[in-house]
Amino acid sequence: MTATDNFPSLVQHARRLVIKVGSSLVTNDGKGLDHAAIANWAAQIAQLRALGKEVVLVSSGAIAEGMQRLGFDKRPTGIHELQACAAVGQMGLAQVYETSFRAHGLGTAQVLLTHADLADRERYLNARSTLFTLLRFGVVPVINENDTVVTDEIKFGDNDTLGALVANLIEGDVLVILTDQRGLFSADPRRDASARFISHAAAGDVTLEAMAGGAGSSIGRGGMLTKVLAARRAAASGAHTVIASGREENVLVRLAAGEAIGTHLQAQTAQLTARKQWMADHLQTAGKVVLDDGAVKKLTAEGKSLLPIGVTAVDGKFGRGDVITCVDSGGRAVARGITNYASSDARRIMRHPSGEILAILGFVEEPELIHRDNMVLL
Repeated sequence: MTATDNFPSLVQHARRLVIKVGSSLVTNDGKGLDHAAIANWAAQIAQLRALGKEVVLVSSGAIAEGMQRLGFDKRPTGIHELQACAAVGQMGLAQVYETSFRAHGLGTAQVLLTHADLADRERYLNARSTLFTLLRFGVVPVINENDTVVTDEIKFGDNDTLGALVANLIEGDVLVILTDQRGLFSADPRRDASARFISHAAAGDVTLEAMAGGAGSSIGRGGMLTKVLAARRAAASGAHTVIASGREENVLVRLAAGEAIGTHLQAQTAQLTARKQWMADHLQTAGKVVLDDGAVKKLTAEGKSLLPIGVTAVDGKFGRGDVITCVDSGGRAVARGITNYASSDARRIMRHPSGEILAILGFVEEPELIHRDNMVLL
């Protein structure tokens, strides 16, 4: 852990970013959304896009906007009133982001998620596929917690955790958490003159949690501790985290240029390694598929994805998103991977080219049974 080391920004070489903007940065002192601030975020993200970076935005602000539209002078305490504020405010939040990004020729998409969406395998995969498709279309997804239908998250949740879950979901390179403070200190600098600023540390360092928990740095509703915990969660999939002040002028553009602003928390496991290790650790898989010799060669010698046409048999009962084993004709395990199709569908499309999946099933999840990015060789 260091406070003065000179190091480049983790954002500089990142290709896919998840940027979380706290409510304090998008609202105008509780008087609804700050249109000028949101326009500024859109302008900066447009510059990141021009650099070839993919961006997913996690934004708070719906409840604050709903309070203003419904005439609340202070935040209501009733759950259903908060849900009503979220429902009304989300319309305004989406409208302002759409207008702001359109000024730069960028489209946006509203995506509302709950923790349950990311805990359920099918919903997780659906959200993942949708976000990847939006990024492929050049759209900026704007994600918020679905406070209209969730109660626990209104009372106890935070968008820092949501940002980390999204970083894991889309295999983000860096999670950028923008707040109204400079970053993480060793203690509360307002109470301890000897508090050191932490510019660079390892994500998951347990000593950081004690610092954040004792600092009293209450930011929005999450506080600094939730940001440190979010960084640890993001690091599990190999994503780095940057905690920086959104009050810094052009903070996103400067981070992308290599300037080390804020606290940089570095993941200790490479992104691909973390994902591959997770699959390799599945000692018991949900099922298996038998491959012909051509498919085995494609996987092992050429690093290709597994297509349905290369599968000769499907064994076991598994669902989309399960880890399954790929074996050769002699029964030797050659790979493990995350299947895009349930066993019942895999049996119907095996030995068929990908171009026939739609005609057989009536839908296409993916052209591959297992994509090479979701596979580890044994």
